Amino acid sequence: MIRTRRTATLAALLCFSIVAVSFLGREPKPYAFPPLTYFRPMPVNEANPVTTEGVRLGRSLFYDPILSTDSTISCSGCHKQENAFSDSPNLFSKGVNATTQKRNTPALFNVAWYSALFWDGRAKTIEDQVYHPVRDKAEMALDWKLAEKRINRSKFYRKKFAEAFGNRQIDSVLITKAIAQFERTLISNNSKYDRVVSGKARFSQDELEGMELVNDMTRGNCMHCHTTDGDGLGTTGQFSNNGLEKASSHDGFKDPGLGGTTKDPRDFGKFKIPSLRNLAFTAPYMHDGRFKKLEEVIDFYSEGLQVSPTVDSKMEFVHRGGSRLSAAEKRKVIAFLKTLNDYDFISNRAFSNPFIR
Repeated sequence: MIRTRRTATLAALLCFSIVAVSFLGREPKPYAFPPLTYFRPMPVNEANPVTTEGVRLGRSLFYDPILSTDSTISCSGCHKQENAFSDSPNLFSKGVNATTQKRNTPALFNVAWYSALFWDGRAKTIEDQVYHPVRDKAEMALDWKLAEKRINRSKFYRKKFAEAFGNRQIDSVLITKAIAQFERTLISNNSKYDRVVSGKARFSQDELEGMELVNDMTRGNCMHCHTTDGDGLGTTGQFSNNGLEKASSHDGFKDPGLGGTTKDPRDFGKFKIPSLRNLAFTAPYMHDGRFKKLEEVIDFYSEGLQVSPTVDSKMEFVHRGGSRLSAAEKRKVIAFLKTLNDYDFISNRAFSNPFIR
């Protein structure tokens, strides 16, 4: 009896070892991010480590209309690579049944650094962000239970999920994790600005003076919200009322922005601060797309600021309408902003539609 038990134990251990080796042989590979010497350290979601297999799966899901109720719209329908994953030049995107959205579609790049997403900050993680458009009746309008059934019926996706997550049950959690992994790889870091920072290029005189104006608190005064001197993200990733709308009280705003999420009167009229990167590809600008051209944005900050109870205290020139830049200064600011356009990003095949060869 003792010999039998010992034999059974050894056999079980041998079987376990074989399974373990087999599992280790299929273990997903950690994704190799590019060197990011001029960026803040990338926040890591330890519950969703980025792997090569997970990114490959997420990329397919991002471009697949399977996650919309009528299978006509994918994530890429409103986030187009050639527009830095914005929906430029559309003022508002259209969901299923041609339903018009209420805000301009944000671009998707360098989102791994954001502490909250959407113009109103209603998603605290990229994974949470993915949940919203799929179930939103004005966007993809698909019940997540049905989404799970569709994915589980697909031999293609069952294989992809097994490669990325092993034998775990495919559910909405894994679906959002996969798409979030792909979105974390959408890194824009090869503009002229980046090449200048790394010593591989030089600014022209106008570009250099434009950068100085952007970071001069007595002139452009942009640095408080749009980082370019401290790191390469082009945004703090926080929320601000940048003087777009005049209001006499917190509830006087047409769109409450962050305040609609937090219900805090101090947050009304505040919106996500977008990056200065890739502005050539992402017009129109602001949460409501009110500015069609970059020149209009510069004119607004120069002469069009509005006073309201929650306007950012760092908007030092709001009470005189703006920083009052000269025509020459505006031209130089725009020259610098153009150096932040990353043409490699919008053509990088690693981010393109995998179903199109």
